Amino acid sequence: MAKTVVQEFTKGLWAEIPPFRLVLGLCPTLAVTKGVENGIGMGVATTFVLVCSNVLISMLRNSIPKKVRIACFIAVIATFVTVVELLMQAYTYPLFLSLGIFIPLIVVNCILLGRAEAFAAKHKVLPSLADGLGIGLGYTLALGALGSIREILGSGTFYGMPVFGPSFQPFSFMVQAPGAFVCLGLMLCIMNMLGKK
Repeated sequence: MAKTVVQEFTKGLWAEIPPFRLVLGLCPTLAVTKGVENGIGMGVATTFVLVCSNVLISMLRNSIPKKVRIACFIAVIATFVTVVELLMQAYTYPLFLSLGIFIPLIVVNCILLGRAEAFAAKHKVLPSLADGLGIGLGYTLALGALGSIREILGSGTFYGMPVFGPSFQPFSFMVQAPGAFVCLGLMLCIMNMLGKK
């Protein structure tokens, strides 16, 4: 059992990392990663919702009728999104304002519904918890890495602190929408090359 739980956790850190391996959750990945703070903030919020919804759906899996399972999954996910939205408003208001509409849109993030349908609805609580935590942490690391690269190259800062000297000319393309696509594409390429080795 412990081996299974460890496998479920670690798969989300490399083998099934959402933006790079599963190619899921790309809309918020591209939209909020202008900086590392936004990327990590979105990742942590998604991880919270993913872990909580996986656990609850796993606990209720035998009680949810098959014909309405998707609607039930969405109701569970929406409940935890509301919780995370209220917590962010209370404790991290500037980050909440920065992420904007993408916090409520976690409800329709395909990672969450996909994990609920493909995993939590079919497995016990502990493996579902490990799956949610691993996928969530992998997603957070991916958003943090993408946000770091875009912020360093596009603004010359890391977490708001200057990285280069005053003569540095930021590559502002990286903090715009096309820069997000280019950066994500290059990171996908690198991940695929590393995956083949």
